[in-house]
Amino acid sequence: MLKITDDVLPQSLLSYVAFRVALRETADRLCRDLLDESEPRPGYLAEVPFLKEVAFAVQLDLLAETWDRHVSRTTHVAGLLDESVLYAACEFAAGMAERQPERVTWCLRGGPLDLTVPVDDALATELRGLYLKLSNEGDFLLIGQLLDLPPNESREWKDKLGIDLARVEPLFDALSRWHASAGLVGNLHGLVSVSETHQLSKLLHVPCPA
Repeated sequence: MLKITDDVLPQSLLSYVAFRVALRETADRLCRDLLDESEPRPGYLAEVPFLKEVAFAVQLDLLAETWDRHVSRTTHVAGLLDESVLYAACEFAAGMAERQPERVTWCLRGGPLDLTVPVDDALATELRGLYLKLSNEGDFLLIGQLLDLPPNESREWKDKLGIDLARVEPLFDALSRWHASAGLVGNLHGLVSVSETHQLSKLLHVPCPA
């Protein structure tokens, strides 16, 4: 379970939809980018401006890690990076539901759950509400703005807002990574089918669990 401040993220079909859409669409964009088939489009994590340059493989790795903590029977206190991933996945999936509903339907096909849902503005509202109903400060959305300020002023604002620099460090670490970890595919249990695990393993050059 993933705990954000005082709330636990519900383990629901709605959270499955958010993570599933973010995963499949970003993986598809990575594949198209590698094949040079179209103009590069950002992955789901671009919904958090500070993290928009994170490598696609790392975006998928971070999503897998947060998903693994979310479906765990053990309670995990969410870090700022977990909050960023959750917010981005919800916002990304909601935007897809509004602008490209057929892509959401495509993303839900072939997964471990035989799930058919109406893809409309109501679903987009529910996906955004999944994150917005949780008690959180959204500090990750402020980091990019603070970096544009002079050092002294930035430090003053961080103190005023109570932003813990230790919590911010993982966001910088994500920007410096370029490759997925060996545990990526294993962390996606319950989110992808067996055939999809093999496809992702080949795409990202990571081990596939036996």
